Amino acid sequence: MSNVLLTPKNVSSALPEELPVFPLSGAVLLPQARLPLNVFEPRYLAMIEDALGKGRMIGMIQPSEESDNPKPPLYTVGCAGRITSFNETEDGRMLSVLSGVCRFRVAAEVSAGALYRVVRPDWKPYLGDLGDGENAEIDRAHLVDLLQIYFKKNAISVDWNVVQSAPNDVLVPTIIMICPFAPNEKQALLEADSFADRVAMLIALLEMAVMPHPDRDGESKH
Repeated sequence: MSNVLLTPKNVSSALPEELPVFPLSGAVLLPQARLPLNVFEPRYLAMIEDALGKGRMIGMIQPSEESDNPKPPLYTVGCAGRITSFNETEDGRMLSVLSGVCRFRVAAEVSAGALYRVVRPDWKPYLGDLGDGENAEIDRAHLVDLLQIYFKKNAISVDWNVVQSAPNDVLVPTIIMICPFAPNEKQALLEADSFADRVAMLIALLEMAVMPHPDRDGESKH
């Protein structure tokens, strides 16, 4: 991998040709967003340690199905992030923060002989992620109303002052990452073509989650 410091303003050629990946169901990283990681498995501790000396880049990607296989099949799209902070605990865990850089499509998996998995990423479909964060207008009032119901229903505690003050390009990916959506729903949000598409999908998922479902309570009438 290229030993480079990646920023959104770097040219596309600075992106690495090979990328270690952390397969984790239900966890997605989005460009411009930050994802905290609590790493304790030996293979992923080795991945973090190796990445710290090689550009600090790793990819987050979800397994495409539940499996006991130590190398389950992966979704074809993930997101690369740069380790922007890390701290080793006394019990050997690594507390890290990944800052999202760019999505990628898996072109191939590399047999590198490492403890962890490595892929050859195709960056071309997502080079737009390297630009400035999108802060398009959204219906924040409706989104916040939905979030208040959804968070209460799911016992999620948040600082509403932070929610209200966060810019759109921070608020939307943060919501996506913390909400307990199904893995396939999170994957669809990750793969959305545009910020507007992602927001529309997020609102639709929240609306479905908070609306009453009388049939689930045995109250539907036929």
